Amino acid sequence: MTNLQHGARATTPARAGIGPRDLSLIAVFAALIAALTLVPAIPVGALGVPITLQTLGVSLAALILGSLRGSASVLLYLVVGLAGIPVFARFSGGLGVLAGPSAGYLLAFPFAALVAGALATLVLRRTTRWRFALLFLSAMAGSILVTHPMGIVGMSINAQIPLSQAAAYDLLYWPGDVVKNLLAAAVAVTVFKAFPRLARRDFQR
Repeated sequence: MTNLQHGARATTPARAGIGPRDLSLIAVFAALIAALTLVPAIPVGALGVPITLQTLGVSLAALILGSLRGSASVLLYLVVGLAGIPVFARFSGGLGVLAGPSAGYLLAFPFAALVAGALATLVLRRTTRWRFALLFLSAMAGSILVTHPMGIVGMSINAQIPLSQAAAYDLLYWPGDVVKNLLAAAVAVTVFKAFPRLARRDFQR
């Protein structure tokens, strides 16, 4: 009986997967990203690709929920918008947005969350020092490695302009991304102080 009980206890931590709490968090953060689009977008550049708070929501989901849940929440938001619900900038939605100059940025969001969330989890598991700075760098990595490159390619294809010109337009969005990622890191640090289990990626209790 003792061995049986020991075996049962040993297998309990191994349980993984998406449970009701995970689904709730994914849905809440998808709704948060959608809510942030209610803040009026600021069109900039010759193509009018707007500055929005969507990327703030993406970074928050990645830093707080981690790679899997964070990217799932962003993907849910994206799927809802592509299905026709007006949750994108300027209250737009539907597959038609994929023909616009901002399509690359939208499609990049789940992958950016995947990268930023994975790095944030690595940071949270390795150290308790310099969390703000390291979480900010994690969020910036998602922007630099994924969001901006895919955004540039999307602009180049849909607007039919050279990559170099699209990259020049993209520079307009860097200052805003830095500010939003700083804010996301600050919010994440505050959330982790209030809910330490989220920093340990313990979402089941």
